[in-house]
Parts: sequence; structure tokens; C-alpha cells
Amino acid sequence: MDWSQHSVPAMRLEPRFGDRVVPVFCERPKSIPAMVAEAVATNPDGEALVCGATRMTWREVALQSAQIAAGFQKLGLQRGDRVALLLGNRIEFVLTMLGAAHAGLVTVLLSTRQQKPEIAYVLTDCGAKLLIHEAMLADRVPDAGEIPDVMHWIAIDDDPRISRFAELADNTPLAAPIEVGEEDTAMILYTSGTTGRPKGAMLAHCTIIHSAMVFVSCLKLTAADRSIAAVPLGHVTGVVANLMTMVRCAGALIIMAEFKAAEYLKMAARERVTYTVMVPAMYNLCLLQPDFDRYDLSSWRIGGFGGAPMPIATIEKLDAKIPGLKLMNCYGATETTSPSTMMPGELTASHIDSVGLPCPGAQIVVMDADGRELPRGEIGEIWIHGGSVIKGYWNNPTATAESFTAGFWHSGDLGSIDEENFVRVFDRQKDMINRGGLKIYSAEVESVLAGHPDVVESAIIAKPCPVLGERVHAVVVTRNAVSGEVLRAWCAERLSYYKVPETMDLRTDPLPRNANGKVMKRQLREAASAISAAAQASASR
Repeated sequence: MDWSQHSVPAMRLEPRFGDRVVPVFCERPKSIPAMVAEAVATNPDGEALVCGATRMTWREVALQSAQIAAGFQKLGLQRGDRVALLLGNRIEFVLTMLGAAHAGLVTVLLSTRQQKPEIAYVLTDCGAKLLIHEAMLADRVPDAGEIPDVMHWIAIDDDPRISRFAELADNTPLAAPIEVGEEDTAMILYTSGTTGRPKGAMLAHCTIIHSAMVFVSCLKLTAADRSIAAVPLGHVTGVVANLMTMVRCAGALIIMAEFKAAEYLKMAARERVTYTVMVPAMYNLCLLQPDFDRYDLSSWRIGGFGGAPMPIATIEKLDAKIPGLKLMNCYGATETTSPSTMMPGELTASHIDSVGLPCPGAQIVVMDADGRELPRGEIGEIWIHGGSVIKGYWNNPTATAESFTAGFWHSGDLGSIDEENFVRVFDRQKDMINRGGLKIYSAEVESVLAGHPDVVESAIIAKPCPVLGERVHAVVVTRNAVSGEVLRAWCAERLSYYKVPETMDLRTDPLPRNANGKVMKRQLREAASAISAAAQASASR
């Protein structure tokens, strides 16, 4: 099974990044500015951006982006220079990023969750010439001596009278975009760095455009569609699945500064939202709102999700409350410029354990430890190849060589592919638990826990054991008072005995997440080890 039944534009094989041959769309924009120009031609006076009281058309977005591009040139920035953004979800994020592309610059996306040492490392590693940051985050900006390449700093304040951003935009528009190649880097997004220093994934114009075209064709998006950016725009999901996808279809992007379920429902109803991509916990939090049924969400037709399995209970509740909403699992990573697989909405409920079918142009294989392809149904590491896979990591040829083989990216995820081509992801290689020789995939246990009505989210981690090597420990975020015994009984009815968590940490505060929104299991493991060590020390006294 594949996406051939959908109206996917024609594709052909082409060389890319020197030694690769990948399927690409025959007809496509050759750069981000070209994609913006097509949006203007398609829907010049249609809404493009909505943020608070500000509303902009595609014509206005293109004009202001060209003005900002001229501002960059006035600062002396030249094609290929890096511009770093330390911005939350706001219109200036979009205009600056599109303006940088117009000027042939590379945008480096920082997370507002990052702290000064992390920011200093990224700015130094990428050699950014300009840092644009929220005025309220000035205390996170490293000292000039720590970031010698940075020549300019621009603060953005909500008060336009004191915001330096106005100077950047107050210029005669740069008439024509600076010419770039399809394979030129457009953005650098730093990976989470869970096992060391983060790596700068280089997203080229061609990989971004390919991903946006995949979303538009598979989801049948048009200029009439309206998407909420509820996840951070500085993450690959926000910038590609939301922003760049709306550029491609010339639809409207409604920018939400910070996700709050109550506000999301108001915004989705008021703006007649049709499409978004969020994590499953966000959908659950929306359903928990006592006034959910007050809102008219009938226009909402596509709900993408990723990062965790969607509990079947959540699917059933949303189906009952919003019959026209199709929930679609989207699996990908920064290194694949977002989607590698998507689940057709009509198949989500019947294939709840799958992340979907390979996207158009994506080749997915399952490999053993020696790099040999495994038969259908067997579990191994997922490798991904195709038009959206990045060319490598910035300034890091060693990491690139370790993570890519002949254009295939080694995902680090353990999974399988069945005879019908559906992909399943069981766990990260480093997160799999080995309990006395029995393998336990944390995603399976987390999915079962997610089905309990009192569970918001959970993380399954290994707890060291001198006898079995590792045992199953659960960190569970609950919404009501519920005991570990009740949750273990819930799991015992649905899982083999050895997969049931033997110990649990129940909490009401959210799980710790890194700048890309992924749960920081290493931090949870370290906290659990510290508690265990303290308990052993106390017992030995």
C-alpha cells in the first residue's frame, strides 16, 4: 500500500548532494523565495499570517520579507552568512526567516528554552553573524567575548517604539531574491544533543520544499486551509509542517504564542482552523477542558500528530466530538526535514500501532547491526532515504559519516515494516530495556498507560538491577489522584508480566523536555538513580 491513490504530483529520480540519487517532484519551486512568490501569485490578498490583532496578506508578507532582506544587506551580510533567531512564536519569526531566505542567508533556529551556555555553543559552532532575540531574553544572550563571530544584535520588543526590529524592516524592498542553489542550506536546526554536543542539521531549500509538497499533496491542502502553529516554530514540526506547508498551499498560519488548551479551542473555533500538527498530549488536554462542547470545531478536518502514540481512547473521543476530523500520525525527524511516514486518516483507528506509510519519495528500510536489510516483520534500526533527507551536519563531517550511509540516515529508532508497507516504531535503540534477556520497548508500555483516563503522559525508563540487569520503571503524569497499584493492574491486563512497571513515580508536573520537545529520559534516569542511591544509603545506616 502507498500514496498512489492520492493526487501526488509526478516524480522522477535526480542526483542530489553529490553522491545520491533520490525521487523528487518534477515541477517544484527552486527556493523558499520562489515558493513565497508562488503563494503571492496564487492568493495575493488572502490571509497569510494571524497573530493577536495583526493580520497580514501574502502580498504584505512578501513585501516585508523583501524589506528585511534589504536590511540584512545594509548590515553587510552576504549570501551564506548565518542569522540566528532566539524568538518564540510571533510574526517577526516568520518575516525574519523569509527575509533571510530572500537575502540568500542561512537561518539558525534557537529554542527559547535554551540557556546561555547552550546558546553560546550554537552561535560559535555555526559562526552566526547576527543574533535576533526577544528583548525579554536578553539575559540569555552570551557575552560578546564568548561569541566572537557575532557582529550584530537586534532585540525585538512588543513595544514598537523601542524595538530595534523596526530599523531592520524600514528599508526599500530588495527587488529580487539573491540567487541560491536548490541544495544550498536554508536553515540549521540543532538536534537535541541527548548523548553529547548538539549537531547542526543542514536543511536545504530542496529538502524543505519537498517536505512541504508532501504535506500539501498527501493532506490535500489548498489556499482555503488555515493552520494553527501551536508547537514552537523553532522546531522542525513548527517551521516545516506548519509554516512552510502554509507557504506552499498559500493558506493562513495562525500563530499561537504558547499552547494552552483553553486558548487553543477558542482560537481554533474563532479562526475556523482546518489543520494542525500537535503531540498527543495536546489533544488530550483539549478534551479535558470542561467547555469543549461549546466550541464549533466543525471546520477542523486534519489533526496531525507525532512524537508518541495516540491513545485509542483519545481517537474515539475526538471522533465522537468532531466527526469530520481525521487524525494522522506523522513520523519524522529534524534529519528528514519532518515527515518520513504519514498515516492516511481513514486508517488511523485500524492501524493504531503504526506510524503510517512511507511518504512519497521516501524509502524506508529496516537494518540489522551489520547494516543488512531485514525481512518484513523483523525488528531492526530504521534507515531513511529520499528527497527530504538532509545532506549532513554543519561543521561536523565525523557525525555525518557516522549517521549516513549512501544517503540513508540511520534514525536510531527500532522498528519494522509489514507486508502492506506499514511502518512501526517501537523504541529508540538506547531506550530499549533488557530485563533478564527479555526486550521491552518503552513506547508499547507508554501507549498502554496513555489509555488510562487518569494519565496525561508517561515515560518508561530502565532501572538498574543487580540480578536482571534492568527493570521497568514508569514516570507518570496524572490528572487525578490514582495509585501505582491501580496503574500496574491496568498494565497487567494488557501487557506481558515482564513489561509491567515494577516501580512508579507519580507526579502532576509535566515531563522534562529538551529544546525540540522530546522527553529527556536521560534526566529521568539520573533522577531515579539518585533516589535509589539515597534510599540504599539510608537503609545501610
